[in-house]
Amino acid sequence: MSEKLSVGILGGTGMVGQRFISLLENHPWFEVTTIAASPRSAGKSYEEAVGGRWKMDTPMPEAVKKITVMNVNEVEKVASKVDFVFSAVDMTKDEIKKIEEDYAKTETPVVSNNSAHRWTPDVPMVVPEINPEHMKVIESQKKRLGTTKGFIAVKPNCSIQSYAPVLTAWKEFEPYEVVATTYQAISGAGKTFKEWPEMEGNIIPYIGGEEEKSEKEPLRIWGKVEDGVIVPATTPAITCQCIRVPILNGHTAAVFVKFRKKPTKEQLIQKLVDFSGVPQELSLPSAPKQFIQYLEEDNRPQVQLDVNYENGMGISVGRIREDSVYDWKFVGLSHNTVRGAAGGAVLCAELLKAQGYINKK
Repeated sequence: MSEKLSVGILGGTGMVGQRFISLLENHPWFEVTTIAASPRSAGKSYEEAVGGRWKMDTPMPEAVKKITVMNVNEVEKVASKVDFVFSAVDMTKDEIKKIEEDYAKTETPVVSNNSAHRWTPDVPMVVPEINPEHMKVIESQKKRLGTTKGFIAVKPNCSIQSYAPVLTAWKEFEPYEVVATTYQAISGAGKTFKEWPEMEGNIIPYIGGEEEKSEKEPLRIWGKVEDGVIVPATTPAITCQCIRVPILNGHTAAVFVKFRKKPTKEQLIQKLVDFSGVPQELSLPSAPKQFIQYLEEDNRPQVQLDVNYENGMGISVGRIREDSVYDWKFVGLSHNTVRGAAGGAVLCAELLKAQGYINKK
């Protein structure tokens, strides 16, 4: 395309904001032209505002270093400079809900990494390979907000990416009961080991709010659009434990599944490697060519070997085995700040552009 869409990053100085900025460097469709953050960062260059807190493995892109950070609360001013925004603001849930709606009401589409609107009935929560049809609730949302172009779309929690796509691939075998334990990286808390030294050699068996998200959000993704809202699915029943482990990037899940229709191991593996969706059909820029890979080795997937599969946008699965209590068990791995956060939101924005929801203002 001849002219890229101008993108703003709300909450651009935090870890997810930084991930957005690094992922959007040289993006073929989108260009970061505006960065907004808290009032204490406003007025500084992006380089100054971040200071020594750049947390990515790759250097800060030259193109953003001199951008003057704007005050995220000056909604009209920020919105006037962009075609749409990614939201990674660090505020209370009520504050996030309000500010994202305020941006949408300026006719600015908001693609959010935050959890605040994940259960707003007319806000789509989308994994583009799984439920792209949910974007159609945007029309109802725009009526509620009184907008013609402005809306909010969100991506789901990082914890579910390592098993919800797998269960989706196995849908025809009718999974009805799932037990999942997730082993979650510290970057999911926006931290590095330098900032959180007590996590080295440590495990914390509690992540606030995470178990409820991990159990309920897949059901919303598998739900149906009815009368302008998303009605969540009622099965399978999912129960989770979420544990913080001393890993920088990568959420691993150990999962047990009962099926109404009993598949073979070969069928399960075939469904995984064959599974693809609209992002692959449309060859969206951030879409993995192979969404899910199956690894035969007994000691895979491993974070160090597999977390960056398909540039962090793919899911790695291994250890499919029959179980003595459940039918089958497996281990899944996904990159929590790429597929699970900023990358998943970028893919949502690419889908929204392809569907005609995001355009030049």
